[in-house]
Amino acid sequence: MEKIDLLDKKILEIISNNARIPFKDVAAVCGVSRAAIHQRVQRLIDMGVIVGSGYQVNPKSLGYSTCTYVGIKLEKGSMYKRVVEELMKIPEIVECHFTTGPYTMLTKLYARDNSHLMELLNNKMQEIPGVVATETLISLEQSIKKEIPIGIDDIENE
Repeated sequence: MEKIDLLDKKILEIISNNARIPFKDVAAVCGVSRAAIHQRVQRLIDMGVIVGSGYQVNPKSLGYSTCTYVGIKLEKGSMYKRVVEELMKIPEIVECHFTTGPYTMLTKLYARDNSHLMELLNNKMQEIPGVVATETLISLEQSIKKEIPIGIDDIENE
């Protein structure tokens, strides 16, 4: 993998705080041309450093007021891929992780209310072959959401 230099990290720090900032503004802060920023960002995308782009939609604005984490225990860990294929069919599930610890998998989902959550758990998730148990944790409030620190100081000390 190509090395990420100080300019790359500076660009990442700026755009991770405001993905809609115009490249001309990033260029002005970094002291380089807009074309240089465009080339750097494209290179970072090609390298897999920048993944995804777009807008984040607030689930509550669409009527999904309950954010829930569901720990899933599988009959066998080897069933993971088949279970993931089934979970992908449930649109309310927005994340799924293969984990260590008490659960084989951990999912994050949004439900409209407790009744909708019960429907998702009882009639969708728990009906998937191989799922032997689930444990539900309802998020009362998201207190922190941020990107991983870019670490500009790290590269300056190398």
